[in-house]
Amino acid sequence: MKTPCVAKCKNNEGICSGCFRTMVEITEWRHMDNDKQAQTIDEIRGTQSTHTCTQCGKPAFCDISAGKSSCWCFEISRRDTSGLDTKSTTCLCRACLSQLPLRDH
Repeated sequence: MKTPCVAKCKNNEGICSGCFRTMVEITEWRHMDNDKQAQTIDEIRGTQSTHTCTQCGKPAFCDISAGKSSCWCFEISRRDTSGLDTKSTTCLCRACLSQLPLRDH
């Protein structure tokens, strides 16, 4: 499968600001079979989703909600979510999460 790169690459603390793949996904891309690559793209684009992003209302994907033991968001630097609605327990989409500032240590 062709790469989802859109030539706007910038490592935004663990997530590409162009295609929204994590650095781990980018590194492992060439080792993924076509089905895994297609699944990753579908999750990023929202074609396959587990919920709606509480920020933008678009489809989002959470690996934990899908039954996995960890999530793609664990691969990126922690973001400051203190200004968000704390009542929500669902994840943000990759685009919204990548726009948040980094969390202070």
